[in-house]
This record gives sequence, structure tokens and C-alpha cells, in this order.
Amino acid sequence: MLENLVISLHTEPQKPALEDKSTAANKTKRQAPTTGGCRVEGHVRVKKVPGELIISARSDAHSFDASQMNMSHVINHLYFGRSITPKTMHDVNILLPYIGSSHDRLKGRSFINTRDLEGNITIEHYIQVVKTEVISKTGSRLVEEYEYTAHSSVAHSVDIPVAKFHLELSPMQVSITENQKSFSHFITNVCAIIGGVFTVAGILDSILHNTIKVIKKKVELGKNF
Repeated sequence: MLENLVISLHTEPQKPALEDKSTAANKTKRQAPTTGGCRVEGHVRVKKVPGELIISARSDAHSFDASQMNMSHVINHLYFGRSITPKTMHDVNILLPYIGSSHDRLKGRSFINTRDLEGNITIEHYIQVVKTEVISKTGSRLVEEYEYTAHSSVAHSVDIPVAKFHLELSPMQVSITENQKSFSHFITNVCAIIGGVFTVAGILDSILHNTIKVIKKKVELGKNF
């Protein structure tokens, strides 16, 4: 999807400076060509404290026109912790279908600056991370992952616009343990179901009996007249 943001460049033959016979009066400023995007891939080791991940343009040999910079981007993958294999995720989803839905929440999301705004637009992502682990009934750890929620917004930047990720790791974690139900629990559920059936049947019988009683009374009153 990132290729859609890349604009092909029209190369022009470059002439040596010695062949430029134009005078200083004829020299005009020419707008720099529109450049394409780039791909960013890697991993960062951070402590479990709030922080920021900032992606921006920087060069000691070039200058940038901040008003012409577009920080639109596509997030192919953004997750915390170790990558979970599809087999492990499949085994866990058998027990807990909702696990893993927030492990890579921003996967495939596009953040395109299409608004009619001025330059220097920074795109910010506010991410809250919570550790989640699933433990089997034997005590082994099935999966350990970091799930997160994200909220994105745009803001005007004084300096060069950037893509900024605000990270906030929760001091708490979610622990899910698989427990095998006992036979007494099964008997209790069966008794509760049977009791519920008898209760509903009694209510329906009472309603039906009262309805028939009211109809008979109206019929008897009609015969007297």
C-alpha cells in the first residue's frame, strides 16, 4: 500500500556546470521535484515506561521545506513483544477467540493527510499497551503478548512535521488461566437447567389456567343475558 504514496521521478540529464552558458540574469529558481516515500522496518528495545517513537526527516547535508513535507503513512505491522506464530495463535483462539485481535491493531491502517490544511502537519498516535498472558490448566504458558489500543490525530508542527507514536505501558497485566470444571459443577448446572424448565412451565400453566377461567366466566355471563 505504501507504493501508492510514491511518485515516480522524471530523470533529466545533468549537464556539467562548465557547459552552463547562461548569464546570472537569466538564472531562475526551479522547484525541487516531488520525491517519493520510504519504508521503515526494524525493532526497538525500550523500557516499560512511557515514551515516544518519532520518525522524521534528518540530514546534515540537505535542507527541508517543512511546508511541502507530507507525513502520510501506512502501517503494515506494529506490535509489541515477540511475534506470535500462526500455529500458536490458532491453538489459543480455540480456547479464547478474542485473543490476538488487539496484538497488531494498526495492521494495514492508512493515515493519509487529505485535508485542506497548511503545511507542517504532524500525525500522532497515542498507544496504550497492556500485557496479556494465557496459562493452560497444566500451568504452562500458552502465549504472552502485548495488546494495545490506539487513537490517532493530526496537529500543526512548528518545526519539521513528523510521525509520532506516544507509548504508554500499563503497570497492570491481564492473566487468563484455563481451569477444568469439576463433576459437581456439571451436576449443579444440570439441576439449575431442570429447575428453570419447571419454573417456566409452571408460569405458562398458571397463565393458561387463568385465561381459560376468564373465558368461561364471560361465556356464563353471556348465557344469563
